[in-house]
Amino acid sequence: MKSLSLSNVETVIVFRALAPLFVSVLDAIFLGREWPSARSWGALGLIALGAYGYALTDEQFQTQGMMAYMWPTLYLLIISFEMAYGKKIITGVDLHTKSGPVLYTNMLGWPPMLGFAAMGGEYGRLYEHMMRNAHDASEEDGSGRPMLPPVGLALLALGCIVGTGIGYTGWWCRSKVSAASYTLIGVMNKCMTVLVNLLIWDQHAPPEGLVSLGLCIVGGVLYKQAPMKNQKDPEIELEPLVKKGSGVQG
Repeated sequence: MKSLSLSNVETVIVFRALAPLFVSVLDAIFLGREWPSARSWGALGLIALGAYGYALTDEQFQTQGMMAYMWPTLYLLIISFEMAYGKKIITGVDLHTKSGPVLYTNMLGWPPMLGFAAMGGEYGRLYEHMMRNAHDASEEDGSGRPMLPPVGLALLALGCIVGTGIGYTGWWCRSKVSAASYTLIGVMNKCMTVLVNLLIWDQHAPPEGLVSLGLCIVGGVLYKQAPMKNQKDPEIELEPLVKKGSGVQG
């Protein structure tokens, strides 16, 4: 959220698109995957090229330098670690249901979320909003109690439902693919975010920046998941048995 508040949406998406580069390395070092193939390295390089091209067209980078990318860079490092660590939990811990990691993730996220809300002054703004609504309500029907608008409560409930669905489907998907592939799925999901941003908000990247973002998306499509290191060719595994059987017969 801090990254989004200080930069435009495309900047955050490009840094998110760089995450597969880091996660692929973590996959090979810590999670038992082979190093990416030449095709996959080319796809990851295309993502990096698109990110670099975007940086050259970003006005915030030209005026503020690397300070404009401090929070997005921190976000990139955190999301890369989270993707690899989440896959490590899926493969290393015996989880009988998908509810376990979903509940653990949400419960562990409560303390930092409440802390960041306090540091950002969210509670004060919420109280002021409720009191303003209470004042308006008292003028209309005489009730002076703080209240939240029904539309806000409905959106909050909808957000809870959608968030719960994302939690379950996200952990299910994480269990089916590698950490790098799961990260790339998230990058591809940002295509709709760009379209919505073009239609709604006024902080847009220039056309050259959007083309660079498109290169990142294309690189994500070309990426091929690396196999596990302990996966062997069945023909190689059967060869010693064939030789042994031939020796016994002779």
